[in-house]
Amino acid sequence: MTASYEVRGPIAVLTLNNPPVNGLGYDTRRGIADGIDKANADAAVKAIVITGAGKAFSGGADIREFGSPKAIAEPNLLSLILQLEGSAKPVVAAVHSVCMGGGLELALGCHYRVAAPGTLVALPEVKLGLVPGAGGTQRLPRVLGVETALNMIVSGEPVKSEMLAAIPGQRLFDKLIDGDLMAGALAFAGQVADQRPLPLVRSLKATHPNADGYFAFARNTVKAMAKNFPAPAKCVDCVEAAVKSAKFEDGMRAERDTFLALMMTPESKALRHAFFGERAASKIPDVPEDTPQRKIEKVAVIGAGTMGGGISMNFLNAGIPVTILEMKQDALDRGIGVMRKNYESQVKRGKLKQDKYEQRMALLKTTLAYDDVKDADLVIEAVFEEMGVKEKVFKTLDEVMKPGAILASNTSTLDVDKIAAFTKRPQDVVGLHFFSPANVMKLLEVVRGAKTGKDVLATVMTVAKKIRKTAVVSGVCDGFIGNRMIEQYSRQAGFLLDEGCTPAQVDKAIEKFGFAMGPFRMGDLAGNDIGWAIRKRRAVEYPNLKYSKTADLLCEMGRYGQKTQAGWYDYVAGKRDAIPSPVVVEMIEKHRASLGIKPRKISDDEIVQRLVYALVNEGAKILEEGIASKASDIDMIYLTGYGFPLHRGGPMCYADTVGLFNVVQAMKRFAANPLDDASFWQPAPLLAKLAAEGKSFS
Repeated sequence: MTASYEVRGPIAVLTLNNPPVNGLGYDTRRGIADGIDKANADAAVKAIVITGAGKAFSGGADIREFGSPKAIAEPNLLSLILQLEGSAKPVVAAVHSVCMGGGLELALGCHYRVAAPGTLVALPEVKLGLVPGAGGTQRLPRVLGVETALNMIVSGEPVKSEMLAAIPGQRLFDKLIDGDLMAGALAFAGQVADQRPLPLVRSLKATHPNADGYFAFARNTVKAMAKNFPAPAKCVDCVEAAVKSAKFEDGMRAERDTFLALMMTPESKALRHAFFGERAASKIPDVPEDTPQRKIEKVAVIGAGTMGGGISMNFLNAGIPVTILEMKQDALDRGIGVMRKNYESQVKRGKLKQDKYEQRMALLKTTLAYDDVKDADLVIEAVFEEMGVKEKVFKTLDEVMKPGAILASNTSTLDVDKIAAFTKRPQDVVGLHFFSPANVMKLLEVVRGAKTGKDVLATVMTVAKKIRKTAVVSGVCDGFIGNRMIEQYSRQAGFLLDEGCTPAQVDKAIEKFGFAMGPFRMGDLAGNDIGWAIRKRRAVEYPNLKYSKTADLLCEMGRYGQKTQAGWYDYVAGKRDAIPSPVVVEMIEKHRASLGIKPRKISDDEIVQRLVYALVNEGAKILEEGIASKASDIDMIYLTGYGFPLHRGGPMCYADTVGLFNVVQAMKRFAANPLDDASFWQPAPLLAKLAAEGKSFS
C-alpha cells in the first residue's frame, strides 16, 4: 500500500506515501479507502486526518498510470471522494507544500481542511487540455466564490494557501497552521470530533450576482486568449453548471461528460503528449538514473557575443558563478553591456528585483586569459561557427582545463566528434546547443559524441534542469535534430516561391496553422546570411542537393533580414513589423521567368503539408539512424525551439494524428511535381514501414 495508517490517541492518521508527489495511483487510492473503513470500524477513533509524506500533500493523478486500466480501476477518485463524504467520522485534510489536481479534489471531498502557509494550490488540468474530472469545477466555486475559482481553473496556475485563506468568506481552509502542521491538525480534529452534522462542500451554494453577464464575459475573454484550445471555454461551461444546475449531481454529470469528451480531442492528446515527452526527454536509454555525476560549481564561457552572454545569464540566474573569456577587452565590455541591458530591462518591467540583479552580476567574472578559467567544472565554447576557430579553442582548453572538467561546444551544426578529436579527452566533450536568445529559449540540444562519457551526459542533463532548460539528446550529424530538419522545411519554402507563392502567402498559411513565425519571417529574424553560409558549404559537400536560388539572390542584394532593415520583408528602424517588399516580389518573379516557370495558384493546405511533412520525413530518417532515441524527443525540440504549435503536439505527433498512411499518400503527390525534389519525397523507410503496418511513431 502507498498510504500508511496509524492511530494517535482518538485520531486516525492516513499518510499518502507515493513519491515524488504522492500521486493518487491505484494502490494509494486503495490504501486511503481501506484506511477510512478501518477508522470508521474502530470505536476508539473519533476523527480522521489525511496528509501526505515528504514534499507534497498530493500532486493529483499518478502520471505513471495515465492511460492504463489502473487509472480508472475502483476505487477511482470519484468513488473515493464519495466515501470520504459519507464517512460517519469527520475527515480533516492536512495539506502542505503541493495540493494540486486530484489532490485538491480529494481535499475538497473531506469535511474540513487545514493548511500550512506556502502550500501551492491548483487545478492544472487545463494545461493537459482537460477540465478537472473529480468535482473540481463544482466544489471549488462553492468554497472560494465563482470568480476566484474560475480564474484558477482556467489558468491552471498555483496560488499560495495564505492568499486563498485571506479571501473574505472563503470556505476552502478552516484553519491556516503555522509551525507543526500535524500537531495542529490533530488538535483541530479533536475539536471537531463531536460536531454534527458533518459539513459537506456539495451542500454549499455556488452563486454570482450577475451570472449570465459574468459567464458571457468570461467565455468571450477565454475564447480570445485560447483560440486553439477548447478546454478553457469548457471550464467556463462547467463552472456555470455549478451555479445553474438544480442539483449538485447535475453539475457533476456535466463536468464528467465534458472531461471524457475533451480526452478524445486532438488538442488534449497533443498537450498530454508534450507533458510526457518533456519528462521522457531526460531519460537516456543506456544511461541509468543512478549514473555517478560530476560536480558543477563553477562555469566558464568562451566568447562574450550574443550567445556567450545569453548562455552565461542562464547560469547566473541559477546562482552558479561564471567566468567569461574574450580575446579583446572591447568585445568583453560590449558583451557585458548587453547582459546588463537585458537585466536592467527586467528590473524596469518589474520582472526582477534590483538586489537580485546585483547578486547575479556579482557572480560574474571576466578575463582575457585562459589561465583564469582552468579551474571551471564546465566550460562552454560559444565562438564563431567555423571549424578552424573551434579547433584553436579546444586545443587550448585541452591544455589548460583541470582533469575531469566538461568541455562543451555550443555549435549548431558542426561535427562534435571532430571537435572532440582536437583534445586528448574526447570522453569529456559534449555539444550543448543553446537556442537564441539563449537566456529566453527553453530548448537545449545535448549532442552526444561517439566517445562522450555517460557520467558527462548524466551531469549535463541535471545541469539543464538547474538552469530550467528542456534538454533533448541528439546524436552527431550535420545540423543535429532541429537544424537538420529545418533545412528541409526551408528548402520546401523556397520551392513554393519558385512555383507561384509570395513569402507573405507562405508565412500566413503556416502561421494560421499555428506556427509562431513562418519560414521567411524566421529567416529575417535569424539573419539570412546564416543560411547563405550553410548553402555555400552544402554546394561543396552535396553538389546535387537542389535549392531555390531566391534565397541566394536575396543575400546578393544585401538583404540579410531585420539587422539590415531589409530581408524577405522591409523593416522600419526600431520596429519588427514585417512589411511585404515589392522589390523582393519582383526579384522572385524575374527568377521564376528566367526558369520558364508559369506561376500557379497554391492552396494553404498544400503549403502547410509540404512544410510540415518535410519535417516529418526527415524526422523519420533521424529516428531510424538513432540520432534521436524517440519520436517525442523530436517533438520536444520543435515545440520548445522552433515555434511548432503546442496544440498540434510537434511534427511527429501531428503526423500520427493525420495518419501516417495519409502522410505517405500526400508525399507521393509531391514527388510527382517536376519543380520539387522528387528524391526527397521518397518516404523514409521507417515512415513507409509504419504506414504499411497501420502503426504510428508513438
